[in-house]
Formats: sequence, structure tokens, C-alpha cells
Amino acid sequence: MLSMESLWCNSESELSTLKLSKSVIERPEYRLMRRKPSKSLIPQALLHANPESQQKSHRRRRRTRSLNAPSPIQQFGPCGRIMKNSAMVMQIQDPASQRLTWYKPPLTVLVIKKVHDAQILAPFVQLVHWLVHDKSMVVFVEAAVLDDTLLAEYGDFTSVKERLMTFRASTDDLTDKIDFIICLGGDGTLLHASSLFQQSVPPVMAFHLGSLGFLTPFEFNNFQEQVMNVLEGHAALTLRSRLQCVVLRKSQDDNKDKKKPTTILVLNEVVVDRGPSPYLSNIDLFLDGKHITSVQGDGLIVSTPTGSTAYAVAAGASMIHPSVPAIMVTPICPHSLSFRPIVVPAGVELKIALSPEARNAMWVSFDGRNRQALQHGDSLYVTTSVYPVPSICAQDQISDWFDSLAECLHWNVRKKQKQMDELSDLTHSSSDNLEELDNNHDERPSDT
Repeated sequence: MLSMESLWCNSESELSTLKLSKSVIERPEYRLMRRKPSKSLIPQALLHANPESQQKSHRRRRRTRSLNAPSPIQQFGPCGRIMKNSAMVMQIQDPASQRLTWYKPPLTVLVIKKVHDAQILAPFVQLVHWLVHDKSMVVFVEAAVLDDTLLAEYGDFTSVKERLMTFRASTDDLTDKIDFIICLGGDGTLLHASSLFQQSVPPVMAFHLGSLGFLTPFEFNNFQEQVMNVLEGHAALTLRSRLQCVVLRKSQDDNKDKKKPTTILVLNEVVVDRGPSPYLSNIDLFLDGKHITSVQGDGLIVSTPTGSTAYAVAAGASMIHPSVPAIMVTPICPHSLSFRPIVVPAGVELKIALSPEARNAMWVSFDGRNRQALQHGDSLYVTTSVYPVPSICAQDQISDWFDSLAECLHWNVRKKQKQMDELSDLTHSSSDNLEELDNNHDERPSDT
């Protein structure tokens, strides 16, 4: 009888070679060892615990898993691997481990309140009085705040008014003068705090006393305890990235009229639109010097992950967690059915300029402010800034964001579907089908 080896071999030499290799493979020292079952990464105590105990233990423990993706394996197959380049190696801290600490006790605090809102006056007076008298801190407020005539009705405010330090946003520089910031109001107070510091920003603690409050996680009820936790350094931080926007004018090419570039840092977004013109915007978009596309529509939104839940989400963009390093590009009413929002890496540089065929100028605004026109030859450069806004968390980076989605934007809110009784449903559906068949049979004309 022929063996299986002889069927595959054409000669005696090939058959002897195959038998030799087979004998070598069957030696014990060359046999493949079975892989030992790996130990589970989940503790055995959690595998047998009930869901309620798991939830309670999760609330007590700090997060142990990184928010960053795991470092990828750098070897691909038996031969391929990533070329090593020490110049491009970066040390990125896990966002979940970013916690506030003070290398010296904070002494100065900037209090920003929502303007033209009488309901915030009482919390403002209460907070300022406690900071000055109980904590002996130097409190800064805007000069316009003291001009509010309604503050005279609060007797506690007269005792601290003379001890407050005032400034004007348009003329005074607060760099290296403020240790941390407290905001009373809505999201606009945090945007205003960001605009005051065009470089390093002190830690920001935002209390929800406004309309929406997506970026203000703290409640004012027990503000003393919460502020004390911050002063003692017991708080998590969310580093909200900002965009560095540089406006270059065409006149800079002329030696006669050379202007300094305008640089503005924004927390939410920079918006380019057609302004009052009835014509479509015609805007060229470049990424790292490469022309990506031309935008024909009402305009373009370039936003941070923090700004993805603002104007961008209203224009159809996705919502991005603030710890994700990215820049979002969202068209405003594009005259194209295939122009969808895109997300690009945070390290790229975007250039926005008018197309040569554009019929009108484009208008640009930075976090809703400093609105100005850009003409042919002007350009706007946008990239991620090295100066983020350190926003203090009420709980942690994940819980605060999803709580804001649920409470402020009512994300995925709908009525619950009722539970179905399978047996009764099947009975009802089968009886209904039989009745329908009987009715159809009765309605058929009889044969004659």
C-alpha cells in the first residue's frame, strides 16, 4: 500500500528528505509547547461580586486604567517594525492621573461672575466675604462688577468692598498675578476667563449658576467645603485644549505698511462665515501646507474637543471628550451632500484663506468675539496651543462629562420601551393572524 508521503513525492530523494524532516520534528526538544492559560486581569473578588457591590467599590476607588490607548506593539510580522527615532518620542501623561497640586499655598483668587444677573449677586457676596474674612485671601474682580448699584443692598459687601483688587480686561495684564479662578455663572464665564489669559491659565473652578452650565460642574450649596478641597489640592483636572489662531494680513508683504500678526487663543471654536454677504463663502482649507478642499457654503467651524458640544454640535458634528487630542473641522450649511465633519490630529496646522474665485470677503470670530473681516490675500492659521485651560473636576474627567451630556443636552433621552410578555404576545399575535385569515377566507367569492 502506498503511504501518504509517497503520494506527495516524485522521487526517492524527496521521500527520504521528507521522512528525515518528519523525524526531526517529532523529537521532544522540537515539539511546540502548549501555551499556558493566561491569568485573568479581573480580580477574582470582582468576578463573584454582585453588581451593587461593584458600583459601590467603583465609587470609592480612583480610576486605575489609563484614558490613553495602550502603547502599540512596534513589530509587525517577522520582519517589519517601526523605525526608531529618539527625536519624535513623547512622554504623554495619562489624563486620568492629572490631579491638582500646589507647590506653594495659593493666596490670590480671581472671581468672575455673570453680568446682568441679579440672582448671582447673593452667591457672589457670600463667596467674596468668606474668601476675604475667613480665608484671608486677596480677591480680584473686574472693575465693572463694582459698578452694579444692586450690590449696595447687601450689607456684607460694604465691609469687603474696600479690600477687593480691581482690574480692567482691556488694559490690565493678570499674568502671574492670579493663583486660581472661581467662576459664578454659565459657560460664558469660563470662556471669559480663558480670554483673560492668553498664555498660562490658573486652575479654574466653575459653579453652575447660569442657563446651560455644560462646563460648570460644581453646585454652590456647599461651596466652602468644595473650595477647601481645591485649596488643599484634592481635585482632578481636565486639561481643555485651546486653539492658537494667527491672522496674517496681506499688507504685511509691503514694507511700507507692515503690521504685527494677531494671535488669539480660543477655548471653544474659531468660526469663518460669509458675514452679511448674500453669496456663498468660497474658502480654501489647507492642512500642513497641503490643499484639502474648498468650502462652499455658509462657512466653517474649527473647534476644540471642548467646543465640539457648542456651535459644532448644532452644525451636525460629533461630540468629543475633552481629553481626546484632536481638532474638529465642521462645515456650516455646505452646498454639498457629501461634505461631512472631520476630526484631524491635534498637532496639525490648518490654514484658511479666501479662494481666488470668492465673490465676497469672509468674516472670522474667536469664541464669539473679536469679529473681523478677512480679504483676499489674508490668511488664518490655526493649531493647538501649548496653554490649555486646567478645569477642576467635581468628580472626575469621565463622570463630569457624561453628567453634563445627560443633564444639559439631554443626550439619548427617550421614553422607555415597555417590557414584553413573550407568551401572551405570541398568543395574541397568533390569534390575530388566525382571525385575519378567517376574515379573508369569508370575503373570497364562492365558486359557481
